[in-house]
Amino acid sequence: MTTEIAPGVRCLATTKRDNAFLLDGDEGYTLVDVGWGSAPKRIEAALGSLSDIRRVVLTHAHPDHVKGAAELAARTGARLFIHAADAPWLAAGRVPPAGRAGFAGRLLDRVPLVHWTPVTADVLLRDGDSVAGAGGLRVIHTPGHTPGHIALHYEPGNAVLVGDAIFNRAAELGIGPAALAADPAQRPASLGRLPRDVAAVGLAHGDALRGNDLDRYHALLDRWETT
Repeated sequence: MTTEIAPGVRCLATTKRDNAFLLDGDEGYTLVDVGWGSAPKRIEAALGSLSDIRRVVLTHAHPDHVKGAAELAARTGARLFIHAADAPWLAAGRVPPAGRAGFAGRLLDRVPLVHWTPVTADVLLRDGDSVAGAGGLRVIHTPGHTPGHIALHYEPGNAVLVGDAIFNRAAELGIGPAALAADPAQRPASLGRLPRDVAAVGLAHGDALRGNDLDRYHALLDRWETT
């Protein structure tokens, strides 16, 4: 099952707490994030087929976003895109020991369950890039959660997909635990790079923000801007 959050943007729930996004493009679909290892089957069930996915853009290299990437790329031939700073993590198949600020995060990354099949990206992204073939998808580098974390502005539908820059859990918006971030001190400045005047905000964790809920998005940006 998919839910349209803006024209040309559909949310796909890959678990009860994790989302991926499907975007209309000039040349087939663009998938933003994949999810855990079970995600390709869930995505296939939602779409009926994986055959029209031409590219996969990863917001960052954490297991709940990339663990299914190798399988999906192998089954579809889709090109993989990731920011250059996170590409070594993707190719290593795990978050490196220095990839989390807190001991709890570093301990988590030792667990084999959160490692993934190493995969090499086809395209390395940088701030301001437009994703080729994706029909107006602009890269916004938002480091902090990981060195190469990105948000994506889908300009045709005026939706911003924020990855893990923002979490929507228990009806409260936040920026997630500092211990799970690579450099928590970078996160406020990265929030300031997100576009404010949007029709929808897609989150990797939690419900999308639209209509009156955008007031909560603006309030969060304002709060961290003054911190």
